[in-house]
Amino acid sequence: MAKIVMERVYTIGIRQKMKRYPRWLRAKKSVKYVRKFLSRHMKVEPENVKIDASINEKLWERGAEKPPARIRVRAVKFDDGVVEAELA
Repeated sequence: MAKIVMERVYTIGIRQKMKRYPRWLRAKKSVKYVRKFLSRHMKVEPENVKIDASINEKLWERGAEKPPARIRVRAVKFDDGVVEAELA
């Protein structure tokens, strides 16, 4: 079992970043943005970020056109370089 190196809670603002995309793409792009945000802040590659299904459901719960304005995420980084994220 890998040891926990770092554990943090982030509030990720999504609204301003998603206004530049067409409405039908916003939820899809917000999932990619959450992955990119966590990879940047936890200093790992984007493919090493595992997003929990609860985050995906939260981003898609109002449909593709209206993702939430912000989302609180609990991210845990393990010593093997993998980050697991779930709703806070």
